[in-house]
Amino acid sequence: MVGTATFLKDAFLRVFGPTATLRVWRAPGRVNLIGEHTDYNLGFVLPMALELACYTAAAPRPDRRLRVFSENYGEAREWPVEDLSAAAPTGHWSDYPLGVARELVRAGFAVRPANLLVWSTVPPGSGLSSSAALEVSVALALLEGRPIEPLELVKLCRRAENEFVGAPCGIMDQYVAVFGRKGAAIRIDCRSLEHEAVQLPAGVAILAVNSMVKHQLGSSAYPERVAQCREAAARLGVPSLRDATLERLEQARAALPELVFRRARHVVTENARVEEFTAACAAGDLAAMGRLLAASHQSLRDDYEVSCEELDFLVETALAIPGVLGARMTGGGFGGCTVNLMEAGAEERFRSNIAEAYRRRFGREAQIYPCVPAPGAGEL
Repeated sequence: MVGTATFLKDAFLRVFGPTATLRVWRAPGRVNLIGEHTDYNLGFVLPMALELACYTAAAPRPDRRLRVFSENYGEAREWPVEDLSAAAPTGHWSDYPLGVARELVRAGFAVRPANLLVWSTVPPGSGLSSSAALEVSVALALLEGRPIEPLELVKLCRRAENEFVGAPCGIMDQYVAVFGRKGAAIRIDCRSLEHEAVQLPAGVAILAVNSMVKHQLGSSAYPERVAQCREAAARLGVPSLRDATLERLEQARAALPELVFRRARHVVTENARVEEFTAACAAGDLAAMGRLLAASHQSLRDDYEVSCEELDFLVETALAIPGVLGARMTGGGFGGCTVNLMEAGAEERFRSNIAEAYRRRFGREAQIYPCVPAPGAGEL
């Protein structure tokens, strides 16, 4: 953290010049162990916050403008603070901080003139929630330490992504960015918005493998899946697929379009897998945990159809490596990362084997990240 703080201070000085007041806020990325595409269906998820994070360095400025510089993209955007409540999206990366600023103003928090420098170690498009990490770190920087209920912060950042950026995401990403726990995953009930810490058994390691691809289909397929799930819930006569059972779904199969049935089957069975995975963690049943990850990927590949050739290859290759217990895609799909559960001590062999196999098959260098449960957002 000391090195990060020094890097941010030097970068801020380079971009904005000296300042007497500089504060830095951090919000983590996340890996979702299991429970994919269930959050917007008000179901269960089991993510954990990561050491990969987005940092926002902030200082006041003397005029009436908010200026945001991205160290990752090397460019800035700025807006008069008086215009923030009426801001409109432009399809640029700056929609994320701008949307957060607008939501803060609409929630009654004055956004003061400031210079913000944003730097993220969460790779974009990886399925590790770079957008929520950006939203939460910027929100905290703009709040400048003013109190806000953690759940209200979560909801505000989600509104920015849903209503301003236009991505119909569920609440998981913003939630774990705020409520992440050091040393534990968190099981979130996306209806009640309650959570519990879930300790992973001793003797396991988790690594994410970034395919380094993001297929364009994902931008249109995500809202399509949301709509298909709503249709399934309406046809089943339940408020959301959280309330559907596999028995009820099978009974209604003849009355459902086959595609809608398969989408619903994924959500219903995935909710059950989250509960089973949580129980397996408590029992230290590593074999069951691995089987559930593999079953989740199969369901995402076949019923939900959000995988891709690269992700399928990474999962199949991982499962053949000695010491690997389970693997699946994680995130929205069509690229991004896989999450891999393995016996502690198998990491180096895994890294070498998976990287070489992926390089031979696709001619790309996969990025591999250790996944260690980290705390939620706060000030450095």
